[in-house]
Amino acid sequence: MVDVILLIAIGALSAVMANLGIAVFNDGLRPIVPENLEGRMSRKELGVTAFAMSFGLVIGFGIPISIAGSIILIHSILLGTDIIGLSIARGKFSTMAAGVLGGLYGAGIYYGLQVVVDLFARLPLNFVDGFNLVGEPVVVAFMVFPAIAVALQFSVKKGVVTFLVAALARQLIVFSNEKGLIEIGGSSVTLSPEGIALVVGMVFLMAFAMQEKSDDTSMEQMATLFVDRVNRIKKFAVVLMASGALLAAAANLLIVSGDPITLNLLADGRINEGGIAALAKALGFVPLIASTAIATGVYGPAGFTLVFAVGIFSPNPFIAAAIGAIVILLEVLLLSKLAKFLDRYPGVRASGENIRTAMTRVLEVALLIGGANAANAIVPGFGFFAIAGFYLLNEAGGRPIVRMAVGPVGAIAVGIIGNILALLGIFTPPA
Repeated sequence: MVDVILLIAIGALSAVMANLGIAVFNDGLRPIVPENLEGRMSRKELGVTAFAMSFGLVIGFGIPISIAGSIILIHSILLGTDIIGLSIARGKFSTMAAGVLGGLYGAGIYYGLQVVVDLFARLPLNFVDGFNLVGEPVVVAFMVFPAIAVALQFSVKKGVVTFLVAALARQLIVFSNEKGLIEIGGSSVTLSPEGIALVVGMVFLMAFAMQEKSDDTSMEQMATLFVDRVNRIKKFAVVLMASGALLAAAANLLIVSGDPITLNLLADGRINEGGIAALAKALGFVPLIASTAIATGVYGPAGFTLVFAVGIFSPNPFIAAAIGAIVILLEVLLLSKLAKFLDRYPGVRASGENIRTAMTRVLEVALLIGGANAANAIVPGFGFFAIAGFYLLNEAGGRPIVRMAVGPVGAIAVGIIGNILALLGIFTPPA
């Protein structure tokens, strides 16, 4: 019951924040919202834009990954509440209506996903177990993203060096775990190979990025230029704190996850590794989210997404909520100072977009491989054929489905086709 109450509260509050232009989850929408707030875009146009930018990600990305991991990917909720909030006109009663619809949507996601899983279990070919293979490659592949970001921003040579050192660090930790070389208080300690590799990669990325220093004050001037927009975010700090508290509590209870990598680690019971992944992802997105927030006056319901790491590492949901609220408050209060830091180190500022691109590419590959493995486990032989064809036809058709969604959606499609074939008597489900 607590789970659904939290999701209703998250859905309602997020829809209201989107409706009032306080915060939206989709990074691409953040620069567009002020166009409506300042009268340069109609509400109808804003709603259509929000739908076009978010609906496909909800259906093709958020929901399939949530089904595979049995934890709700927050994109499933917050992208939907973006659409709800931005499609409804601002006003006393209409804003309340947005909140009600957002709450119902949150409940619908919770119960709807459970209905889907239960339905799959009743089919002649129960492909839930096979579908769970979708996320397996994501966990290991995630450690590659810092090296990819380094290659994109600096050079392929530096990217290769980062990759090799991270890979070596991973294997050394594997060896150490096998031999029990690390001990604390006489007890052997097992470290996460992927977590250590990720930390090493991020150290290299930040080291390269901070070598670029600038005496230019353009970002500081920008912070001054957009002081009203920064103050607007600060004006709604209490509302944003409430959002951070709810999301941190939900993350602590493993109801939601902020990204697919963390979700798969948590679903696999690797809580600490999931927390490290959530923290690394959040730190990587700080430059991007901070810059857009300063320029637009529109924040994100999860802030820099540090609240998800807070939730994972907190001992209980109450402490998670309290710390989550404080973290969001600190983020908001430090926006202007962060802008000056990013101006001082333009390489760090530029790394935000490269990290996002690197993560996207890693997820595209990992989820495609995972989807192929899952599909082939569901219907051996045909699964690989179907995913390969689905991917290439999607590319030939102008990519109507985002690449990250091809593997998960394809695996679901193979499961449905397998059930149809089983009902027709021309396919015998594997034992």
